[in-house]
Amino acid sequence: MRLKSFHAKTMSDAMRMVRQSLGDDAIIVATREEEGGGVRVTAAVEEDDLPPAPSSGGSRGGRGKAPVKPIEPEIDVGEMVADALQRHGVPAALAEQLIDAASGLDTEDPRLALGSALDSFFTFNPLPDGRAPVKPLALVGPPGSGKTLVAAKLAARAVFRKCSVGVITTDTVRAGGVDQLAAFTRLMKLKLATVEDPDALAGAFEVHRRTDLVLVDTAGRNPFDADDMQDLRAMLSAGEVEPVLVLPAGLDALEAADMAMAFKAVGVRRMLVTRLDMVRRLGSVLAIAARARLSFCDASISSKVAEGLTALNPLALARMMIPAEEKAPAAKESAPRRTARTADWDEDDDGDDHGDDRGQPDREPSHPPERKPNFGRGYEPEDEDPEIEPAPPPPPPRRAAAAAKPTKPATAKPATKAKAASSPSSRTLP
Repeated sequence: MRLKSFHAKTMSDAMRMVRQSLGDDAIIVATREEEGGGVRVTAAVEEDDLPPAPSSGGSRGGRGKAPVKPIEPEIDVGEMVADALQRHGVPAALAEQLIDAASGLDTEDPRLALGSALDSFFTFNPLPDGRAPVKPLALVGPPGSGKTLVAAKLAARAVFRKCSVGVITTDTVRAGGVDQLAAFTRLMKLKLATVEDPDALAGAFEVHRRTDLVLVDTAGRNPFDADDMQDLRAMLSAGEVEPVLVLPAGLDALEAADMAMAFKAVGVRRMLVTRLDMVRRLGSVLAIAARARLSFCDASISSKVAEGLTALNPLALARMMIPAEEKAPAAKESAPRRTARTADWDEDDDGDDHGDDRGQPDREPSHPPERKPNFGRGYEPEDEDPEIEPAPPPPPPRRAAAAAKPTKPATAKPATKAKAASSPSSRTLP
């Protein structure tokens, strides 16, 4: 699918430009009134539905290129944000609001624009790390969402910061639930309290009254089962506790949003997202937070207890949705192709010219270190190295040992080498 933005004085003019460029099958993604007057319309169309080029100029070779070139300058940050939201499967209504917010920011960085849009639409409230006294945190969510691992990660983070931690589990029904958390707390030299009812939980809260951070790992609950949710509500009423919803990424957006709404009814205000290292589309995560109006707090990006738990903020979430690697390959591949290996030898010999020339010198010195990470083991450098490295020292002894015609190889080879060394440098170094 191709996305384009169009600027015009009136909406009718913008719609005419959309039809002329993308055809009648174009879908309007977002519309916005500009502050200085006029409107901006972002439209999308499938590649197969693009109209043929108008026959105004040459009708042979330039037919496919004629409509594209005038439109390329119209690609802007809002369009790149729209493309990212589409790739992540963000619902259309939510995507339109985010595109509208991102298009109003005066920046050329799409991640900064998306981060600003996320900041204006969502709230971010990271979990405490134990350095300040807070209410006990109860991790709630459906079965298998990763609550036990998150409890261990939060405990490890507080222990690393020299804070006192109390860990309580109410997951006495699931087979191995207590043993799994006990194995983690044993490594951190923490005591694990196991409770089965609200009264026992209230007593555990009293024991940890002066503890910096108290974590409660609850049993997984079916959000659509009334009895399960009633039991959870009774457990949370045992003391002054803040429930935190733990949900994995990659769920169906509508199903996950319904789950979040059910847990919000028991007092959930923050959402911690797990398994971000196993998904590539975050549209469902945005849909959950938008539908249930939950704040993002932290995210789990690894299965290791000692790492992989990070606080979420608008820019961090935007970087997950628009990674920097998407722009890097195009910039990296352009520089090495233009430089011959012999020009590298000339640059090494003429070290004084690096500061005087403004065209090639900054490209040539940076070329050798970039070549290794960019091309690995099988690109041009390895194929050309055998021809260059043996050239200066070895040829005279090797051909002298051959004893057939010492003068011809000795004179012919250096002559060709001199030409090979001089011609690339004359091309690359003005």
